[in-house]
Parts: sequence; C-alpha cells; structure tokens
Amino acid sequence: MAKKAKKEETPKVHKDLEGFKMNINSFGEISSSFPIDKINEFLNKNVEDKKLKDREDIDDIKDSGKK
Repeated sequence: MAKKAKKEETPKVHKDLEGFKMNINSFGEISSSFPIDKINEFLNKNVEDKKLKDREDIDDIKDSGKK
C-alpha cells in the first residue's frame, strides 16, 4: 500500500502574524519570515510582561514606546 503524503496544515494565528514561519537549521540557527523588530513590536503590544506588571509606571513605559 502506498503511503499518503501528509497535508501540511497551517495553524490558526493572530491576523498580525499571518505568514509567519520559523525554521531551525542543522546548526541550531533560527530563521524567521518576519524581522525581529516586528515580532518584538507584536509581543510588546499583546503580551503582558510578568516582571513589570506590578510597577506603577508601566503605563508610562508603554506609552513612551509608541512614539
């Protein structure tokens, strides 16, 4: 019986990350389809930093990054 080729499914992702792919080559180097600055911008906007959540000036820090 012939083997069936696996159909590569694309995972559901946030609309800002459509087309994002990461690969790790045989040397352990990570390559991405998005520039690291765009990834960091997305993370800063959408993910709460647990180390900074109790700071009183966190809103000022977030606002200064949007300039």
